Amino acid sequence: MPDGVMLLADRYIPIGVSAPPTILVRSPYGRRGLFGLVYGRSFARQGFQVILQSCRGGFGSGGELTPLDEQDDGLATVEWMRAQPWYGGTFAMHGPSYLGYAQWAIAPFAGPDLRAMATQVTASQFRDAAYVGGSFALEAVLSWSTLTAMLSGPLSGAAPVFAPRRTQRAVMSGRPVGEFDQVAAGRTLPFYQEVLSHHADPAVPFWKKRDFSATVGEVEAAVTMTGGWYDVFLPWQLKDYAAMRAAGRRPHLTIGPWHHADVRHGRLANLDALQWFRAHLLGDSSGLRASPVRLYVTGAGMWRDYDDWPVPGMARRRWHLQPGFGLGPGAPAESFPDRYRYHPARPTPVLGGPTLLGNSAPRDNRRLEARPDVLVYTGDVLRDDLDLIGPVTADVYLRSSTPYTDLVIRVCDVHPDGSSYNVCEGVRRLFPGAPPTGEDDVRRVEVELWPIAHRFLRGHRVRVQVASGAYPRLARNLGTGEPLATGRTAVAADQEIFHDPGHPSAIIFPHARA
Repeated sequence: MPDGVMLLADRYIPIGVSAPPTILVRSPYGRRGLFGLVYGRSFARQGFQVILQSCRGGFGSGGELTPLDEQDDGLATVEWMRAQPWYGGTFAMHGPSYLGYAQWAIAPFAGPDLRAMATQVTASQFRDAAYVGGSFALEAVLSWSTLTAMLSGPLSGAAPVFAPRRTQRAVMSGRPVGEFDQVAAGRTLPFYQEVLSHHADPAVPFWKKRDFSATVGEVEAAVTMTGGWYDVFLPWQLKDYAAMRAAGRRPHLTIGPWHHADVRHGRLANLDALQWFRAHLLGDSSGLRASPVRLYVTGAGMWRDYDDWPVPGMARRRWHLQPGFGLGPGAPAESFPDRYRYHPARPTPVLGGPTLLGNSAPRDNRRLEARPDVLVYTGDVLRDDLDLIGPVTADVYLRSSTPYTDLVIRVCDVHPDGSSYNVCEGVRRLFPGAPPTGEDDVRRVEVELWPIAHRFLRGHRVRVQVASGAYPRLARNLGTGEPLATGRTAVAADQEIFHDPGHPSAIIFPHARA
């Protein structure tokens, strides 16, 4: 590197091929073992040479890991690669999660010899996933910070197992959020503390040098993306897709029934990358599918191909919260608001949904729905199958006893036996004046939920949960406005959810046209 730090890399070479295209993979998780097999040997056997590099500060590479600060080292690595006698003149980049983020960090500036990228369960910036809807993604940030801290120790191989367990112990310790790293890792973790202190302001220098979303449209390399409906980064991965489309690019997009740590998407993503690289580095397009977008429709158990995302032809329709805890397309009648109390000392838990290291597969939410701090609105039994494919938003009228509160919205699929499985969800953290209060202190709150491609089968029902917590995935909102890291005082929030002609709270669903 220009500062003299030495980074280590392994080079895999296909036998009997002279100066083949290169695939660059930069990883903070090591180069050998499974990584070497999946990214090194498998692609070298297909006629590519592979450079598998350990990022700064780990697995033999010098310096200290500065998480998400990958642009300078990435570009320096590309310059070094070009100077080697074995470099064949073109290269691609590959990898999921952090490895995919490292691609976005350099892609707009890597030069015309970067021909292709294959990114999986990742995005060009992680800031909005760390503060989803403005609410601190406690479980994800703490578990990843703990994981990376363990990678340099004697338990590095078992870090993916122990980091979530230590995170769970920390979040149940009763200590302030700013001390959770000491419980989980036994010491202060600089990255965890930096994320806590810088919040979600994109103008803060800490985030500006780690946010590459503004340059996604400048990437000229051909990009294929693999995502999961239950992945923590899916909303922002789709924003990257939209940015490329707005710039006139034509990326490919595949979204399956996977969560972030789901091993099932790895094999498909590697196969997709291989076909992509053969097309754009070797000139063999025989393996590419005709449609750029392929989606797995959960509930239906089938794949569908489309021309774009959001899927053309979907109709945006409002399903209103109704008096008596109903849900449906009709306008709500005059009614009194529904009420619940959220107390940070007994935070509303979460069942299922997007996590970083855990299993995010849908779970039966009936136990959660039985709590007094969760409101449940349920539609009529469906007479026909209902396909909802696209972005989902909520438009909710709320009055709270405190200006500091969270609004959590979750959509569930209720089966004929009464089980209620989560499909998608979202959160919005509220502050004084954001969103503003209207007449009688009622606030109109828009919540962006995870996008979906789901079939609610005939005989099932659509359900919407309304709550103010999802612990420990989201940090508790103490209701006081105290600093997130050090706050201790907890104030209960008395919440009112309105559903009348003047306050038509609703979920906006993307309906597939009949």
